[in-house]
Amino acid sequence: MRVHLLVGALALGVASTASAQQTDFSKVEIKAEQLAPGVAVLFGAGGNIGVSYGPDGTVIIDDQFAPLTPKIQAAIAALGATPVKFLINTHWHFDHSGGNENFGKAGALIMAHDNVRVRMAAGGTVAGNPTPGAPAVALPVVTYADGLKLHLNGDEVRTIHTGGGHTDGDSIVVWKTANVVHMGDLFMNKVSLPFVDIKSGGNAVHLLATIDKALPLTNDQTKIIPGHGAMATRADLLAWRDMLTSVIGSVRAGIKAKKSLAQIQATKPAARWEIKGGFISGDAFVEAVYKSVNAHASPHSHH
Repeated sequence: MRVHLLVGALALGVASTASAQQTDFSKVEIKAEQLAPGVAVLFGAGGNIGVSYGPDGTVIIDDQFAPLTPKIQAAIAALGATPVKFLINTHWHFDHSGGNENFGKAGALIMAHDNVRVRMAAGGTVAGNPTPGAPAVALPVVTYADGLKLHLNGDEVRTIHTGGGHTDGDSIVVWKTANVVHMGDLFMNKVSLPFVDIKSGGNAVHLLATIDKALPLTNDQTKIIPGHGAMATRADLLAWRDMLTSVIGSVRAGIKAKKSLAQIQATKPAARWEIKGGFISGDAFVEAVYKSVNAHASPHSHH
């Protein structure tokens, strides 16, 4: 699918704001895929968008980049859905929350984990790229520590903070009846090794724990929306978990054997999962795992 190649070209949307501005958003197509009655996913540039719609109003999960808002609104209208009433951010990164200001101004109630509001308000650096603090209208109005449930459109849409991993504010979103799960960037399907944003409180050990908590919420029929990449299944999520387990295990063994980061990287523990053109290289992922494991080993760690 061309649309996924575009996501790759955007370096998974965590490309610098400069290169994001160079992306010709006029050429981006928003494509909808129906997942269940009243549930769809939108693919464009940046994070995949989940949609719940029906008589009780429209909920979207993430909103990509600000210039795409009119196209996203048009795609939602084309589903036969009313304008967005609720917006959930899976985390604070701008390729998932760039449309917040537009949707906030249009009247959507924005919801996210507590840390998403804190990080969006403060701004910060994502993968070396500065993100300015967001205006008040773009910030989550309803925030939570553990999660919340929306009872609408004949389903229960549940947001769950499982301890993060990609950042310290990640939520997964579960449709109980429709059997759909949106993973945000806790899971990216066949487009890159994991991006553990250490600067945003991400930790690979927490990421693995989160996947272990997400898996029991799925079965072989579950449709999984990844943060980036095509729709996935439980088998894809299991493969992601196995990759995380393997790389963390190799890094832990290396640290125990008193090897330096460079020595551990030289053994290429992530090489067989590395994706050509992926945003995160094997060495970068191994470095994030190394820092994550050491953070847990330190007595000063608050985890």
